[in-house]
Amino acid sequence: MREGNQSKKGNLYLIPTTLGANAPLEVLPISIKRTIENIDHYIAENEKTARRFIKSISTNKSQPSLKFEHLNKFTDPTEIPSYLNPCLDGFDVGLLSEAGCPGIADPGADVVRIAHEKKIKVVPLVGPSSILLALMASGMNGQNFAFNGYLPIDKNERKNRIKKLERHSRDYQQAQVFIETPYRNNKLLEEFTKILQPATLLCVAAEITLPTEYIVTQPIEEWYTIDLDLHKRPTIFIFQA
Repeated sequence: MREGNQSKKGNLYLIPTTLGANAPLEVLPISIKRTIENIDHYIAENEKTARRFIKSISTNKSQPSLKFEHLNKFTDPTEIPSYLNPCLDGFDVGLLSEAGCPGIADPGADVVRIAHEKKIKVVPLVGPSSILLALMASGMNGQNFAFNGYLPIDKNERKNRIKKLERHSRDYQQAQVFIETPYRNNKLLEEFTKILQPATLLCVAAEITLPTEYIVTQPIEEWYTIDLDLHKRPTIFIFQA
């Protein structure tokens, strides 16, 4: 375990993880392995999966020496600033996402904001982001795009939101990016085909970087006859009118 440095703050490292069950070093740079080998303090959504990831990328890392703070929907927001106390004591801290890059469609953004408030250096590391990889592969406007996260659950609100964003996309040539809870993917694809105009382009990017990766962009009218099962498959949707 590294010794702290009382005269200098530690850094907050934003450590990407894989997007699925691939071998980590197939999609992550060796710098991730080196960073993990030097950090014992971590912030993660799920300690069990975080430990599994750390072990997979650094088999010799001492598991008993690892210390975890949990960041998920059950976390009391008032506790989050204390997660960075090791940095104030001179230790580096690693922020791990469940999948992909911390802070992107991920609760880690709250930790990063607090790190800046505390004048702690934030170090983002290179790794896969399903959102950016999908946009890269979509053929849509990578210079003007919006990540919208999840659409409203209410059926009418959802429909109105999709129509509004389609008009905005047409007026400003802006690609619109979405995620959905994996078990609702098929329903969202069905709604897009019913609500969007036939000429609007839709990209469906599922299980990016995995052997089962599927990325297709085509007009809505060509999606009508596609028999595609996206149930429980991590998917990014992008459309552009």
